[in-house]
Amino acid sequence: MKFSTIILVALIRLAVAMPAYESLVGLSEREINEFIARNGVAPIPNPPAPLPAGQNGLKLVNDAAHPFMPQGNHIRGPCPALNTLANHGYLPRDGVARPDQIVTAVMEGLNLGNDFAKFLAYQAFLLNGNPLTNLMSIGMKTPLTGPDPPKPALVGGLSQHGTFEGDTSMSRIDAFFGDAATFNPTRFKDFLAFATKFGVNGSYDVNAASELRFERLQDSIENNPQLVFTSPRILSAYSEAVFPTVYFVDGRLNNRQLSQEAASDFFANQHMPEDFHRQPAPVSFEVIEPLTGKLFSDHPFVPGVNHGKNNYIEMPQTPALSDFCGIYRDIALRVVPGQYPNPTGALRDALNKNLGFLFGAVSFQHNCTQVFPYGK
Repeated sequence: MKFSTIILVALIRLAVAMPAYESLVGLSEREINEFIARNGVAPIPNPPAPLPAGQNGLKLVNDAAHPFMPQGNHIRGPCPALNTLANHGYLPRDGVARPDQIVTAVMEGLNLGNDFAKFLAYQAFLLNGNPLTNLMSIGMKTPLTGPDPPKPALVGGLSQHGTFEGDTSMSRIDAFFGDAATFNPTRFKDFLAFATKFGVNGSYDVNAASELRFERLQDSIENNPQLVFTSPRILSAYSEAVFPTVYFVDGRLNNRQLSQEAASDFFANQHMPEDFHRQPAPVSFEVIEPLTGKLFSDHPFVPGVNHGKNNYIEMPQTPALSDFCGIYRDIALRVVPGQYPNPTGALRDALNKNLGFLFGAVSFQHNCTQVFPYGK
């Protein structure tokens, strides 16, 4: 046998013996995501740090480096912000992303504060993502997130009903009536009508948000026999009501008044307005919580569920919107263990790591006590 042939055989044997985790250098984000989905347990990077000083201010974000491209056959879901960021390439355009990618995207594209970005990303991921591959769909369930962990884990993506997506949406119908993840023009007409009636100069502001959020809940109570409005949905429902008054407003205005034209861009077209600039400083809990607090103080409610139309049963034992630490504990001690009751090995390690990231985001602004559903 020639020496060159011996070398070739040795190289082939070495290639066969090597684990599937070959070098990822030079691959695109989509190729990396697909590689991870094919090959099982993925490394879990630490959450991104805040944007550096000097790089965290007002910035043109609908720029040449992030051109708008229609979604085509790619995955999109119930969140106008994430859909828009994917259409501009801040997130992988296929709609499948790691939680750290989501943190980076919302910081860079919309200037969410680091702590708030991490809380939203890791809460959504723990309930809708795949801990083994560290991937989550921003919309429907997909094999692109890899083989599922054992049941009762859902790994349903953000379109999975009752966690991130849920009843009483401002721009989607309740799941009882059909596709709850797809933009609904009739609902959005109501959004614009409330802006015209209650907002300053016809804008969608906190006053319009307050009245629309209340009306959506009352409408669902009256018409949706299977309404569920408890933790963790109440947090995303009230957050999504005030987000547009902040993150969808051009940072050069920064007046908490979203024009109807810009609202149509983000909600209906999933597109940043031309020449759009993000907020002039990172916007985090200390800005968002007073806004959600105003909505709650204008129209207080008790979490609950419908047992038939207009038969709302209050559930005061579930955390209230104002009890942020209670919502964190509910997610960590009830909701996540409901999907992963007895995790072991790599799955348990991945869940613990992501639960630690979630607490790290909470503890930055809130005096919560860390809980350990699977032990330390």
